[in-house]
Amino acid sequence: MKKIAIIGGGAAGIFTAALCKEFLLESEVTVFEKTKQLLSKVRISGGGRCNVTHAAFEPKHLTTFYPRGNKELLGPFHKFQPQDTINWFSRHGVTLKTEADGRIFPVSDSSETIIACLLRAAQGAEICTGARLERIAKKDTKFTLFFKDGEKNYDEVIIATGSASEGHSLAASFGHTIVPPVPSLFTFHVPTSPLLDLSGVSVPDVEISLKGTQFTQRGPLLLTHFGFSGPAALKLSAFAARYLHEKNYDHDLIINWAPDLTSLDQKPAHIPLSLWKRLLLLKQPLNAFSCRIQGKTLYKHEFVTSGGVCLKEVLFTSMESKLVSQLYFAGEVLNIDGVTGGFNFQNAWTTAFLAASSICNTKSDT
Repeated sequence: MKKIAIIGGGAAGIFTAALCKEFLLESEVTVFEKTKQLLSKVRISGGGRCNVTHAAFEPKHLTTFYPRGNKELLGPFHKFQPQDTINWFSRHGVTLKTEADGRIFPVSDSSETIIACLLRAAQGAEICTGARLERIAKKDTKFTLFFKDGEKNYDEVIIATGSASEGHSLAASFGHTIVPPVPSLFTFHVPTSPLLDLSGVSVPDVEISLKGTQFTQRGPLLLTHFGFSGPAALKLSAFAARYLHEKNYDHDLIINWAPDLTSLDQKPAHIPLSLWKRLLLLKQPLNAFSCRIQGKTLYKHEFVTSGGVCLKEVLFTSMESKLVSQLYFAGEVLNIDGVTGGFNFQNAWTTAFLAASSICNTKSDT
């Protein structure tokens, strides 16, 4: 009987466990989670509704939502993409719905629906919470996991610890390179902005960029009491995460309030009147409004990091380590991150599917 150890009880870890039991019923699967709570990110995602995935069904288009990992995920998305996610949850009794912006949620609007489904599917696995793993060693074809109260042996190991440093340390102990993690998906602090008192005003279509760089994004922008938020700002922060970290989150931001207009003699329909009056007073070019980013705030509780296990050291046909056979990775422990909208969960589902398929040596249809 194949003995499989999964390190991490988040989305990627529990989904891997469920799939391993599905693909290879006779396998012995154990999940080790260091905290007392499983699936903590699933619970808070989407304001407690759980943004399961996104309605981007063409693999190449889907990769454009990943600042890091876009090239590597193209092949995997041909094996398991959002439609496969929808189908899997449907087969396990959960119906999903697509909202106007493409985000996909359970019809119940409750993350507990997704948690209950994943835990039911992983029922055949042993799940150990509060498990303090000290180290992993490999001799010949067997792994030994060392805990404070003893040790256990396994044939295959999957590291699915999210952005936690423990997973990076375990990977590094086997010779893997760790790209230092930095925050991704954050809002911009602009303390000198003349628009702070217009907090709550939203503009549905702007283009924002970092001055002197190729980093630019377009979409809705939300004015806040500390600066700027909304989809455009969050997406720009994700793609420029490492650059802004190097600049200590201190850089000029350029806003084009009306990217489709060539004549700016009268108020564009999409700009709220209060903002339009303020922009007229400020006398800055409407298509090149300049302000200074001086800090950041992480996006709610849905923290995402740029960084993790170097992607060149992983086989993206199987998620197996190129350095250590029978060692696999799934989810955000890798140097992969997506923008907000369900893309980080899709990375978890896809990489877990590939790892489980490889471990169980199956060609199972999705």
